[in-house]
Amino acid sequence: VQLVESGGDTVQAGGSLRLSCAVSGYTAGRDCIGWFRQAPGKEREEVAYIDSDHSTSYADSVKGRFTIPKDNAKNVLNLQMDNLKPEDSAMYYCAADRAAYLSRWYQESQYNYWGQGTQVTVS
Repeated sequence: VQLVESGGDTVQAGGSLRLSCAVSGYTAGRDCIGWFRQAPGKEREEVAYIDSDHSTSYADSVKGRFTIPKDNAKNVLNLQMDNLKPEDSAMYYCAADRAAYLSRWYQESQYNYWGQGTQVTVS
């Protein structure tokens, strides 16, 4: 499984971005995808998650602003980010695991595959 993120950019506060995670070897209905982010000087933190049944979970810090659309193209998982804030600035990573469901989706150790990240800057 290989993951490639894209869509990162510099936007003004209140703006929107859509990040994409292209997953080679991804099998809809079988794999889980998580989104994480890491700001300079901070630990990587969870953002959002979608499981094999397309159920989603979100960190409290992004609830109501970020969504994982369920109408994704084949092998591409997106993260729609609206009403962006300066504190959302970070490198964003997608991660995958070949499991139907992750009980602790917010833990990095649950994922076996990671992308290289895409930078989001909110000014």
